[in-house]
Amino acid sequence: MHRLIHRVAIALAVVGIGVVASASAASAHGFTSTAYVDLTASGDGTVVAELDLEYDLLVVSAAENENDDDFFQEGMGLFETGDEATALRAHSDTVLAYIDDHFGVAASGAACASRLVQEPSAHIRDEVPYATFVVSYDCEVGDGGYEMHSTLFPDDEGYVTDAKTIVSYDFGEGEGSVVLDSAHTSWSSDQPFWERLGEFFLLGAEHLLGGIDHILFLLVLIVGSWRLREVVLAATSFTVAHSLTFLLAALGVVDLPASIVEPVIALSIAVVAGWYLWGAWRRRSEPSLDLEEKRGFLGLTRPALLRLIVVFAFGLIHGLGFAGALGIDEPWSWTLLASLLVFNVGIEAVQLTIIAIVFPLLMLLRRRRPRLALWLGVVLAAAVAAISLVWFVQRLLGVG
Repeated sequence: MHRLIHRVAIALAVVGIGVVASASAASAHGFTSTAYVDLTASGDGTVVAELDLEYDLLVVSAAENENDDDFFQEGMGLFETGDEATALRAHSDTVLAYIDDHFGVAASGAACASRLVQEPSAHIRDEVPYATFVVSYDCEVGDGGYEMHSTLFPDDEGYVTDAKTIVSYDFGEGEGSVVLDSAHTSWSSDQPFWERLGEFFLLGAEHLLGGIDHILFLLVLIVGSWRLREVVLAATSFTVAHSLTFLLAALGVVDLPASIVEPVIALSIAVVAGWYLWGAWRRRSEPSLDLEEKRGFLGLTRPALLRLIVVFAFGLIHGLGFAGALGIDEPWSWTLLASLLVFNVGIEAVQLTIIAIVFPLLMLLRRRRPRLALWLGVVLAAAVAAISLVWFVQRLLGVG
């Protein structure tokens, strides 16, 4: 039995150290970018695409793709001057060539020919300069539906760790929105609805697993819980909160900039980790302190209930982070509601899976070696708190 307990302790330590080490090696989300595309089809087979692409990333990628050093020099020289459109217009052929290599529309299986139909422009979106290109695709109308693909700003270009393309479409017979990324680079209007929902489920699961800050938040919730009821209620409260934020963001009711959301997310992790450290200090000589306290609403102790309220409040902020990752910050995103709900189910499924694996091991260790379990939690929480505070400062200063 002692050997089993030691293995459990080692397993928990390895999991915690591995997650914390990966967190300290890189930023929580890395450098990510979102491209926005509005597609509108007419009855004669013409599809007009309005592409909104992050300006500096477009300049670097297109200049390298087409070996246009002049565009790189001029484009970066005008970055954040308000005159970015000048470089875009002078080198529109370079940008259109890049777009043609990484984005396309097809009808009934045949590629549609592209042409620029409006002068490029630039504006501020998501607090950074974006370039807007309006491209017309001339398609042969057939019996099949429309298809699109996007590999804009792929990982192998070396500039981003994650790039998504948010596509809003209106093909007459149907309208809606889809999200394309490196794992899902194409979409067809003939795609069954259930397949589209399945992709959003996987996208939600992948986003939580890829967002190390959200994983750390969940881990400190687990180590700070003394009953299965507490951790499940905390995780569910977190999910309900960020689902609510999704809905409000889709309706355009809430619109907080990432410069506020991301630092608060980092701070929330530090607060929850600090909460555990405070509790650990209280029970340094009484490991079962929480189990002996009077329980009230939902069978929770007063500290556990207060923590639940705090988790719900921070869940609202994390929800804005999830929404920002999908570009859910404009009224048209209401068409994504069904997919967003499935996206949240994917997040919740991963959360419950992590709880199902880690919490039983933690409880076993607490029963057999309570002090060892307590100090393992202290080491993990202290490391998470330190990393989160570093993230908070970095994001506050805009360098994280």
